[in-house]
Amino acid sequence: MTAPVLDFTPAPGAAPFPRMVLAQAGAEIRAMLRNGEQLLLTLIIPVLLLTGFSLAPLIDVGGGSRVDFLAPGVLALAVMSTAFTGQAIATGFERRYGVLKRLGATPLSRAGLMLAKTTAVVGVEAIQAVIIVVVGLALGWRPQGSFLSAALLVVLGTAAFSGLGLLMAGTLRAEATLAGANLVYLVLLGAGGVVFPLSKYPQGAQPVLEALPISALSSGLRSVLAQGAGLPLVPVVVLTLWAVVSLGLVSRTFRWE
Repeated sequence: MTAPVLDFTPAPGAAPFPRMVLAQAGAEIRAMLRNGEQLLLTLIIPVLLLTGFSLAPLIDVGGGSRVDFLAPGVLALAVMSTAFTGQAIATGFERRYGVLKRLGATPLSRAGLMLAKTTAVVGVEAIQAVIIVVVGLALGWRPQGSFLSAALLVVLGTAAFSGLGLLMAGTLRAEATLAGANLVYLVLLGAGGVVFPLSKYPQGAQPVLEALPISALSSGLRSVLAQGAGLPLVPVVVLTLWAVVSLGLVSRTFRWE
């Protein structure tokens, strides 16, 4: 009987596409969670806002439980911090230092890299949602309504904010992206209905504020999770328009180097 012949000749070739995407997504998630600034934006600030404003009577939410009003808004803020602010800053500096160009030339491909970044964003958002929900429940939050409706709003919000973040990162210099993304984060935190009801603003400004993606996401989540309503049409339309326009512009203007 002939003994089997072992062949140790290297067999070069790329790994399967899904494995490459998951590997890159895992690297992106680890990079996000190890970065102190991104950790501050994605987890620490949302949790501190939820805890502080829920326990202390610092704001008038117009009746009802403060945590019931705040928790959906903080969930929306978490989506914005990851999909927009964090992604814009990280991608902007990756473009500046040539990381995107080099990764785009690997077997992963540019489409695979963007898919991996999207997967990483969704993964971090899942971690954020679990932590915020646990903290909210500990503070007395009792969410209601449809989980699927809330998930759809989060998906649309992620698409809209990702488009805006990539649009900024793909057209501006890294330093301008850093400053602009943080400035937009602060402005939308204060004017997007996250911790302050839009009804507190002048009536003439309310239609403009309601058209912002953060306002649509926070009001939509609040309608579902705090009031038990069905899928709100207006926030869905607003988020869809932001997603379509921003991602369409990204496909035309994004520069890899």
